Amino acid sequence: MAYNENIAQRVREMLSKYDGITEKKMFGGLCFMMYGNMVCGVGGITKDAMLFRVDPSESEILLKEKRVKAMEMRGRSMKGFLYVDEVVLKEEKDLEKWIKRSIDFVKTMPKK
Repeated sequence: MAYNENIAQRVREMLSKYDGITEKKMFGGLCFMMYGNMVCGVGGITKDAMLFRVDPSESEILLKEKRVKAMEMRGRSMKGFLYVDEVVLKEEKDLEKWIKRSIDFVKTMPKK
């Protein structure tokens, strides 16, 4: 399982203020879950990007941001799952913005 442990630790620290957070190895990397729903992932398929879960209705708008691309599975774009290049996430405020965006969406989902 290849992922950047430094980024994983930054994510752990940012998510520590939320209840229901767990870690799960999936997509070839490490995913962070809130009550069983994926919030974000580090490493895996795209080692130089993080995977974030967002409101699918916002996917098209967010894809216009710098170094953001849709997750694809079997040639199909997965709305609500976006890869963000780690270069964009170097500043704490930028990583926190994406994590908060994901948390805000995942909070609307039923707990598993």
